[in-house]
Amino acid sequence: MTDASDRLASVRAGLDRACRDAGRAETPLLVAISKTFDADAIRPLIAAGQRHFGENRVQEAQGKWPELLAETPEITLHLVGQLQSNKAADAVALFDVIHSVDRPSLVAALAKAQAAVGKRPVCYLQVNIGDEAQKGGCALADLPALLDQARTAGLNIVGLMCVPPADVEPAPYFALLAEHAKRLGLAGLSMGMSSDYETAALLGSTVVRVGSALFGSRA
Repeated sequence: MTDASDRLASVRAGLDRACRDAGRAETPLLVAISKTFDADAIRPLIAAGQRHFGENRVQEAQGKWPELLAETPEITLHLVGQLQSNKAADAVALFDVIHSVDRPSLVAALAKAQAAVGKRPVCYLQVNIGDEAQKGGCALADLPALLDQARTAGLNIVGLMCVPPADVEPAPYFALLAEHAKRLGLAGLSMGMSSDYETAALLGSTVVRVGSALFGSRA
């Protein structure tokens, strides 16, 4: 419990410091990325006061979160990993926020799932900000069309999400995402992870997705 509290306090202090340096009044929402960690590893962070958690895979989340949500119903659950269209209904049923909307076929699947499940999650469009072939995400040039399709389909799109290329300075990529979000009239920016959340906060992130800094190294 003490370790979880200390890690949570440290990350929150880093976010507060970055926002003070940037002259920002509001601190980004902190989402604890609990992928690969079991319920017993998650409970200490819940006990320390954390209420937003993120997972990469629908199936993994289905195995541990129903029990945790029954214990603490006020938790908000975020899907931050790539989503297969055939898992859309399961994702809509379990998650409150989906950060990885990145293609027209997924937009259509999510719209169909929303109608069937009777639930409308908050959504972000994921952008392939570094134009990397191995990564998911919409190309920058395709963003306006995808946003139009998502809005027409009834998705609740509030912002953009990105994962910058590894082992390079992330700041230019965060600034580029912020520029495109502003151009599209979107206020939400889901950017920043354990290695760069303070930089993301300096550059306007509204949601940071932090895993190892809160949970420790993954196996």
